[in-house]
Amino acid sequence: MKLNKFCALLIVSLFMGIVANAQTKYAVINTKYILEKIPEYKDADKKLKELGDQWQIEIDGKQMALDKMYKNYEAEQFMLSEELKKKREEELFLKEKELRDLQKKRFGYEGDLFKERQKLVKPIQDKVYNAVQKMAVSRSYDFILDKSEGITIIFADPKLDKSDEILRQLGIN
Repeated sequence: MKLNKFCALLIVSLFMGIVANAQTKYAVINTKYILEKIPEYKDADKKLKELGDQWQIEIDGKQMALDKMYKNYEAEQFMLSEELKKKREEELFLKEKELRDLQKKRFGYEGDLFKERQKLVKPIQDKVYNAVQKMAVSRSYDFILDKSEGITIIFADPKLDKSDEILRQLGIN
């Protein structure tokens, strides 16, 4: 009886060892932590913050001027002719549009800050990604997960991508 238990335990252990070797190999990194340790990234981040602050001051100044124009209009509108009212309202509308356009130009999607970030930070991020990819290939990792902002896959071994297999099963070649 003891021999049967021992054999069963030995077989289970061998099976578990085989399964463990067949499992996916992965690693976890924190790109935010890595980037914060790179001096060039710190410099780029500082420059981006300075630019953002400078542009925000510019926008705040224009907003204050617009607010002042609105207050003046509200105080004077009762004394203005319809023609002057309409002219002032058009000026206010144009200044407001100008302000929104400036905000979009500076901080919007693909705005000045986005372009500067691409110019300054993207090359550093690419260096990190290339180092991750090199490590993944050299150490035979199937996945590298990034835990910096939730869990995301930063590298996946292309041989694990079964998209084409699914397309074949769907009859799409």
